[in-house]
Amino acid sequence: MIETIERMITDLERGKLTRRQFAVSIATLAAGSLAAPGALAPPPAPAGFRAVSVNHITVKVPDLHCTSKFYQEFFGMPLRQQSATTHILGVGKSFFGIEQGDNQPASVSHYDFGIENFNADAIRARLTELNLKFSGTSQESFKFNDPDGFLVQVNGPDYVGHV
Repeated sequence: MIETIERMITDLERGKLTRRQFAVSIATLAAGSLAAPGALAPPPAPAGFRAVSVNHITVKVPDLHCTSKFYQEFFGMPLRQQSATTHILGVGKSFFGIEQGDNQPASVSHYDFGIENFNADAIRARLTELNLKFSGTSQESFKFNDPDGFLVQVNGPDYVGHV
């Protein structure tokens, strides 16, 4: 799988994949790995907070309604929640978030992990030890930037999102 991801990154850097194609490919690869238990080596024991699900991925797009309509019709994703700037589409127990962008090319806004026995304060304390920035004080869900700058959201595995 690592070779596949490295090949996709190379294709992205060389312009053979758009950011949208890359994001969808990563999501598909992750979903496929969940469908084949035992196909991958078991992960090492977590050092702190065990991610038990990819809760959702959210993208920012130039045309919220056009993109939402595509995913609803092509993949049969039902519209679960919506606001003027965000649509949340159902994907099994997870969801796919679509946000109206600000006249920029489509991009991944953030991705979200469901954490076993989620404890926001404990996670924030560990992030502080690692000198990583986080936002918000919610006990339900919050976001932080990983060491590479990706925006990551964490919450309990049953988080359903809010618009």
